Amino acid sequence: MKQSFFSAKTWLSRFGYACNGLGSSFKTEQTVWVHLIATIIVITFSMIMKVTGIEAIAITFATGFVWSAELFNTSIEKLADKVTMEYNDTIKMIKDISAAAVLIAAIVALTTGLIIFIPKFFRV
Repeated sequence: MKQSFFSAKTWLSRFGYACNGLGSSFKTEQTVWVHLIATIIVITFSMIMKVTGIEAIAITFATGFVWSAELFNTSIEKLADKVTMEYNDTIKMIKDISAAAVLIAAIVALTTGLIIFIPKFFRV
């Protein structure tokens, strides 16, 4: 029987699928652990440095941007590997582009962090 779009059971199932995906990422990808450690450090610094509400929003968006890019990159890499494990110029380019998206997200997050935290370290 098809479940209703608005049923709690449907939404709980979808939430479960998302949790499974996140769990799979932690089991198979070392970079996810690096992002987790960075996230914990950023949250800790945010609490110690008493960031403002706007700064917390910027940090949250920057961190979420990196996590989303990493998970999309992982998905693209897994799908590409499923298509073929043989070397393929097009698949290499696709993987490189998705890795570049993570790099850009990380640079944006780092820049956001530097803009927020550097002045707090030099505050008198």
